[in-house]
Amino acid sequence: MAQQASGATERIYVHPLPVRVWHWINALGFIALILTGIQIRYVDLVGLMSFRTAVHLHNWIGFLLIANFFIWLLFYLFTDKIRVYHPELSPMKHFRGTLRQLRYYGYGIFRGDPNPHHVSVYRKFNPLQSMAYQIIMMLVVPLQFFTGLLLWDLHRFAGAVQLFGGVRVVATVHVLCFIFFTGFILVHPYLASLAHPPSRHFKAMITGYEEVEKKPD
Repeated sequence: MAQQASGATERIYVHPLPVRVWHWINALGFIALILTGIQIRYVDLVGLMSFRTAVHLHNWIGFLLIANFFIWLLFYLFTDKIRVYHPELSPMKHFRGTLRQLRYYGYGIFRGDPNPHHVSVYRKFNPLQSMAYQIIMMLVVPLQFFTGLLLWDLHRFAGAVQLFGGVRVVATVHVLCFIFFTGFILVHPYLASLAHPPSRHFKAMITGYEEVEKKPD
């Protein structure tokens, strides 16, 4: 995600307002879900709030984030911004781009090499990010919400719970997703801070404008 500054920069508008609003609601909501989830699972060890309060907050925040997810989905489906999620259709180009990005994250960044990915309005994700976010947003997030919905009312969704292997299986999948998102919440700000200056990506998610190096004329 980082890019070494080596010349003049320009500002491009890559994060529309609906995306920024969704992003911050999602970020704060997932942090709240993690904290209340820890309280629910480790009620005898954690004393952030009462078990009843934690359950109510967890449920209502979950419903808020489900609604937020559909706002995100509808925005991308009905605008041309969906292009930022379009995968590279050439397997060879995708492989080469992924390899360059892995090499950069593996050791290039520590030598001060420039980021091989150049952000643009419709290419704000590098090959690794594009693949990761497609998996997260189209698989892991819906799976977390779906299993959470089943656990919210085991009586109402008893048939679906049994279809997917019972309460233990559904709860295990939900907890595994919880572990994944806890790790993501910790790693994501670190990767965002690798820019030059470190605040660049954070400011972009507030203003919408990303500072990128100008291409030579």
